[in-house]
Amino acid sequence: MQTEVTSNTSELQASAAGLPQLHEPRNPGTDLDLDRVMAVQVNTSAVERRCATLPGRRSVKKDHQAAWLLKAVSMIDLTTLSGDDTEGRVRRLCAKARQPVSKDMLNDLGLPDLKTGAVCVYHDMIETAVAALKGTGIPVAAVSTGFPAGLSPFHLRVAEIEESVKAGAEEIDIVISRRHVLTQNWQALYDEMKEFRRACGDAHVKAILATGELGSLRNVARASLICMMAGADFIKTSTGKESVNATLPVSLVMIRAIRDYHEWTGYRVGYKPAGGISKAKDAITYLALIKEELGDRWLQPDLFRFGASSLLGDIERQLEHHLTGRYSAGNRHAIG
Repeated sequence: MQTEVTSNTSELQASAAGLPQLHEPRNPGTDLDLDRVMAVQVNTSAVERRCATLPGRRSVKKDHQAAWLLKAVSMIDLTTLSGDDTEGRVRRLCAKARQPVSKDMLNDLGLPDLKTGAVCVYHDMIETAVAALKGTGIPVAAVSTGFPAGLSPFHLRVAEIEESVKAGAEEIDIVISRRHVLTQNWQALYDEMKEFRRACGDAHVKAILATGELGSLRNVARASLICMMAGADFIKTSTGKESVNATLPVSLVMIRAIRDYHEWTGYRVGYKPAGGISKAKDAITYLALIKEELGDRWLQPDLFRFGASSLLGDIERQLEHHLTGRYSAGNRHAIG
């Protein structure tokens, strides 16, 4: 049986118009509560059953599909993290963030001012991105703390955060030390995350768990909780460089940790799946999961992001098909 993910299409379109002013109080964190951490358990088979049914039960068609895809665009952290990045490539990526879909299509869809949620780059490209996005309201996110492995000396990881904030990054995507999770050294993980949060100052911090390297869903749940206790504004699945990145089971575990933390503290923490999400239909599945597990408030760019670049190209193709009835070649929707 298929059920349609329904929501008011005009409301979805209106809220997709751009990054709203952040009005949630930042998560200040809590004291480390190891009793609460150790009480966390995950029924892996139940999680997998729940996730296996989600894509088949959710069908979004026509105007509703277009509205949900526009919503997804507004939540993309448009990303380039390659060793051969150049200033020209970053400027082109920023131009894409400012106008993620062709002007004619956006006018036809009634969203001429649609923008992506952020642009994510390495530290060396922050100043270029900030200059290219000046006046748009699109924040620059920088990966930090020895991304992607997180194995550089600790004082250098902290200094890297501080330098990126000084250069103009409004969001910092840090990577945790996986060894702390694998050895169950929760105090070390908490202390590390708390120091990263302090170094970020007013910049929002996204904690990348690298879930494909944590060994179990229970470890994912406990690491999620620890990072939120230490003040993370977002928790994020992956760097995109691991062999296994964002998956629905991992996402379900992480967003239920977010839900539990909100019920416990009253603070909302954001979620960012990253790596491997490249199809429009997958984006809708993730949005449906967020809507069902966390509710509509999390369907805003200040609480949900996709870490992606190729995803935008497929969304463009689907939106063009919605308007014209024809699919275009992928090379007509280049990212940069």
